[in-house]
Amino acid sequence: MAEPIEIVKKSLIRKATPETSMSDYGKLPPQVKDLEEAVLGAVMIEQNAINEVTDILKDESFYVDAHQRIWRAIRMLFQSQAPIDLLTVTEQLKKNGELDAVGGPFYVAQLTNKVGSAANVEYHARLIAEKHIQRQLISTSSEIIKDAYEDSTDVFDLLDKAEKNLFSIAENSLKRNSEDIGSIIMGELKEIDIRMNNTEDHLNGVASGFIDLDRTTGGWQKSDLVILAARPAMGKTSFTLALARNAAVDHGKGVAIFSLEMSSVQLVQRLISMETHIPSDKIRKGNLEQYEYQILTSKIDNLKNAPIFIDDTPAINVFELRSKCRRLKQQHDIQLVVIDYLQLMSGTVDGKGGGNREQEISQISRSLKGLAKELQIPVIALSQLSRAVETRGGDKKPILSDLRESGAIEQDADIVIFLYRGEYYGLEQDAEGNPTKDIAEVIIAKHRNGPVKTVRTRFISKFAKFENLDEIGAGDHYSDIKSTGERQNYKIKASKMNDDESDDISFEKKHKKEDFDEDAPF
Repeated sequence: MAEPIEIVKKSLIRKATPETSMSDYGKLPPQVKDLEEAVLGAVMIEQNAINEVTDILKDESFYVDAHQRIWRAIRMLFQSQAPIDLLTVTEQLKKNGELDAVGGPFYVAQLTNKVGSAANVEYHARLIAEKHIQRQLISTSSEIIKDAYEDSTDVFDLLDKAEKNLFSIAENSLKRNSEDIGSIIMGELKEIDIRMNNTEDHLNGVASGFIDLDRTTGGWQKSDLVILAARPAMGKTSFTLALARNAAVDHGKGVAIFSLEMSSVQLVQRLISMETHIPSDKIRKGNLEQYEYQILTSKIDNLKNAPIFIDDTPAINVFELRSKCRRLKQQHDIQLVVIDYLQLMSGTVDGKGGGNREQEISQISRSLKGLAKELQIPVIALSQLSRAVETRGGDKKPILSDLRESGAIEQDADIVIFLYRGEYYGLEQDAEGNPTKDIAEVIIAKHRNGPVKTVRTRFISKFAKFENLDEIGAGDHYSDIKSTGERQNYKIKASKMNDDESDDISFEKKHKKEDFDEDAPF
């Protein structure tokens, strides 16, 4: 048997051999020290090099602490528009009290000998940034692994934390590059060709299902933030459900609905009521007649198979929302996001707010606009209006200054729409002498890329349903949008359901159950 001292000697010899890899001792974090020195040296010898790397690198992008301090001094000189060279950087480090910490003037001077020119400085900077991202991922993953081994850790909280941290890394690290106008124009020409050849509906966006509204907006456009605001009881939720239903059922577009106020079951009950023309209270209570149940089962197939995804997470913060939208876009290619409603969202991860509520709403508004641009889809966010509408005289129509809690909502939005029902305020006619009964006005108060106007729709209060005023029906005759005078060809006819206010017993007397027709107007 070998003596202990011999075992130790053999071990030392084995470790000293050249074939031994660093992995036998452990792993170093990803780093490119030589490139860090080259980039710092290039910036100090070439005055334009800083412009190529300043939006790529941050202080923490550098692995070596001395390099972080030197880069911080360079950035301070750049921000003060001072010249950047060996002498000015050394002087700035001396002012910061960090010259000795980086190795003195000699270490700064020898950095300029590490590179001959600044020709590849941008490429080197991107490699440094990539190593920083790798270090962040390792740090986050290690923390997740450590917490996952703890029995006291809530797995869903851990999952949420992991997703937030990864999202934060991506958000802070991945930036879009600028494009030359020629490539943008070529892309737009291709889009125009597609629109010209689109004979189905002559829309270049996601259809709302309301013909006059689509004629004005061309459909909900990519990257647009649409704010839909109204006072309570005007039908905001019902209107957005109609928008979601029309886009998904009639046009096959994936729609994500984030409901912070109502549960998913309540939303589905409303959708069923709108689709079947059965009052929602009867659906909620289960107080259905046999013929009504036949209507329900025969009319909801399209709704059941529609690409609508509902998330009723209460008080969701904007970071969770963006993460979920990313996944839905990747997995189901959603084309529209609906949020009900903006003031119930939180702008912080912990949901406690960060001070001023107006600033928080501004952050949420900017984040939603950023989400629309990132995913290239329209985002419709509902918003409350202030009580100033109620105290104002006249017809009490809302204006842009009535948007609640923040002027940033109006500023960030591409389209601001108000819902208004004069009938709610006891008005029988509007200012133009038109009757207000069963009429809801969709007021486009701001339209960044088009006209502002008011679109009149029909509102059936019994089913909380919005329809085209001419009762063409959502998704029908969209080819008529291209015509200019087609609206005069449509005849307005009252709904049979509105004409007949009789109860279920009188209905059964008029219509035998066995004679029930699936194509009836119910």
